[in-house]
Amino acid sequence: MKSTVEKLSSNKVRIDFVVDAAKFEEGMQKAYRKNVGKINIQGFRKGKAPRKVIENIYGEGIFYEDAIDEIFPEVYMAAVQEHNITPVDRPDFDLKEIGSGKDLVFSVEVFVKPDVELGLYKGVEVEKHTTEVTEDDVAAEIERARERVSRYVDVDDRAVKMDDQVTLNYAGFCEGEQFEGGTAEGHKLVIGSGSFIPGFEDQLVGAEIGKEVEVNVTFPEQYHAENLKGKPAVFKCTVTAIQEKDIPALDDEFAKDVSECETLEEYKAKTYDDLKKKAEERDDVEFENAVIEAVVAGAKIDIPAAMIEDRIDERINEFTMNMRYQGLDMETYYKITGQTEESIREQMKEMAENDVRTRLVLEAIRDAEGVEVNDEDVDAEIIKYVAQNGGDLEKFRDQVNNNANMHDYFVSMVKMQKTVKILKDAAVAPKAE
Repeated sequence: MKSTVEKLSSNKVRIDFVVDAAKFEEGMQKAYRKNVGKINIQGFRKGKAPRKVIENIYGEGIFYEDAIDEIFPEVYMAAVQEHNITPVDRPDFDLKEIGSGKDLVFSVEVFVKPDVELGLYKGVEVEKHTTEVTEDDVAAEIERARERVSRYVDVDDRAVKMDDQVTLNYAGFCEGEQFEGGTAEGHKLVIGSGSFIPGFEDQLVGAEIGKEVEVNVTFPEQYHAENLKGKPAVFKCTVTAIQEKDIPALDDEFAKDVSECETLEEYKAKTYDDLKKKAEERDDVEFENAVIEAVVAGAKIDIPAAMIEDRIDERINEFTMNMRYQGLDMETYYKITGQTEESIREQMKEMAENDVRTRLVLEAIRDAEGVEVNDEDVDAEIIKYVAQNGGDLEKFRDQVNNNANMHDYFVSMVKMQKTVKILKDAAVAPKAE
């Protein structure tokens, strides 16, 4: 088999093939064996008619299509590997010459991984923001910790206050008639949470246990129930229990309960360090994204539509999995949101194109810089992965080292990390005007 490649554009090639007659004959024979059992020829038992007899009756072209199908995958992949091209779509086939005893001549045109014309990628101007952690930030974080460990305790010697949690029985009436879905018993509600219709919770402030209170509200114009939109309603409510939030004192005991610190001052210092670390990580991610965005914006690529569609497929699959984790299937999601797969695909198109563009640019930079990794680099990434996701390190390490696909995944990941580091290290602050 001989093949030659001609570049038609930055993202498309034509491969011309000449498959020798002997190889084509192999395909013809396989096609015959595949189909002979389906062909009835008078004078022969089904499946026993000789190939020449069948070809004499129907013409030898009866086996051409299947013969090509038999040999095409092998010769096509051989050409792809020989010429080091990366197809990203199905090839368009063009038959040139075919016949028994002749070389098979054909060509294909196929979209391939496109060329990337890199712009400036070392020394892009990007400002790195530094987030300052203040005493107020520390105090707010500690207050959130107090809220997390707080609990509600029963009170029975006073009326309802804002921020209380009440247990409530209620029945709703609109135009004098009790309406469907407006009744509940034993419902727990935090006053001031905004969970109910505007104005509802405020009118429960001052309510006493066991005494009925009438709450007057107007349903919003955008309310989900058509029969209630914009209409006034009365809820007859009875509070059956009141609980207030018990927030722990801000002292050493609290610090011991929520951390490994012995004193409140130690806990404050640790909280500052934790917030500082998180802020630095966020700043670094923001800086990294800005650097990559600047580098990608400076590159020129003609991306085949098939690559974008493939990325949309991946995003749809990721979205579907997320929905399943939340207990929803896509059909239910479409009904709830009024969307379709087509509308979601259209929404994802721009993001998918950006994903592909970014990956292609980073891969081009990786290759231009000759980024390499060694076993120590890969092992360090394996260790980090297990630390983040759990599992037995030695077992997982053996899995990776004995599975070519998994090993290639980690090699690719580390190469990409090194590539991004090159860009970040070379980035410069914008010049002052």
